Amino acid sequence: MAQPKRVAVVATGVSKWGARPESTIRDLIAEAGKECFDSNPRVKNKDIQGLTTSGVYPQRSGPQCHPAPVACEVLGVTPRLYQNTDCQCQSGAVNMRIIWSAIMSGLIDVGMAVGWERILLPNHAERYLNASLAQDHDWEQGFGTTPPAMFALSALAHMEKYGTTEEQMSKVAVKNHAHSISNEAAHFRKGLELEKAMGARMVATPLKLFDCCVNTDGAAVVVLASEEKAKEFTDNPMWVLGIGQGYTNWTIANNPKDMTDWSGVRISGELAYEMAGVKPKDVEVAELHDCFTISEMIEYEELGFCERGESGAFVDAGLNDYGGKVVTQPRGGLLACGHPFGATSIAQTHELFLQIRGEAGERQVNPTPKIALAQTMSGVGSQSFCTIYGGPDAIY
Repeated sequence: MAQPKRVAVVATGVSKWGARPESTIRDLIAEAGKECFDSNPRVKNKDIQGLTTSGVYPQRSGPQCHPAPVACEVLGVTPRLYQNTDCQCQSGAVNMRIIWSAIMSGLIDVGMAVGWERILLPNHAERYLNASLAQDHDWEQGFGTTPPAMFALSALAHMEKYGTTEEQMSKVAVKNHAHSISNEAAHFRKGLELEKAMGARMVATPLKLFDCCVNTDGAAVVVLASEEKAKEFTDNPMWVLGIGQGYTNWTIANNPKDMTDWSGVRISGELAYEMAGVKPKDVEVAELHDCFTISEMIEYEELGFCERGESGAFVDAGLNDYGGKVVTQPRGGLLACGHPFGATSIAQTHELFLQIRGEAGERQVNPTPKIALAQTMSGVGSQSFCTIYGGPDAIY
């Protein structure tokens, strides 16, 4: 088996996301898996040589230990490589990197990454305990902190340091909810008025209800293939051009600078740009980790879409939307689609696959975007994963 020159995405699929207490993990995986195979009839389950799953809370809200073989059985796959991975919100991206690495090493030719989360069970109150588990047990969980409070600290710091306003953050939510209207898989599809966003109840000052994403149930699936196999499967692949993962600290007390400096995001972007041989200005469409509105804004800065401290002006000028500098969250992002942790990164890839292939319908950024970027994050800007994709004619 010759080592491939590059790896392509050749099929993707997502389930309907939302509160789905009646659906088991088998149901969610089967639904996303069917859409993935339907997206490219040339790809068969017998072609899949490796399968990885990403589920962050399977033992708590599945409940299911060792979920990878479950996915194999549901999808009719008998791989030579299989495992589950948990890297919190980055899990799906790390999951895809495992398959990418196995293909690049020559271990397999074709692999499938399956991301899912059944997060709203056994009951809605469970999500608060689940959320706290993503923070340090000894120094953060015990003080009762949850993600809204942690990200609110960054929002307050950014407002004080750069003059960012609550209205600018609300505009991000309005944009993303507008995008989700045409996304049948999204949790929310009703749109959002700025007045409603600004007047919503406070969750953690200054973050209001619509500044925060919702945990949700859902699954997403992607198939990656070596260059040789990709040519057998499709004439319109999406190439993986660059990947990068950044880390600076675990506890927020050990942030090397301040709460507005998300160096982990910057590092992940720099590594991905370098590997892909592109610049921030080349990115036409981006799926970012908008777990909170302030997150998307600081990510603009750290990924080079605007200068540090200028994300508020970037939003006001509409440079983050259709007709602007880079279209962000065309599917609606976490804020409107919801956030099933293990599936989020893979769903971002699904959207960019549609965009690159010109199959995104009403959400299409332009007829043939050449460079797309996906970024997900664990921790408050301190841990991040960035992937850059290119169209069929992308130079690698």
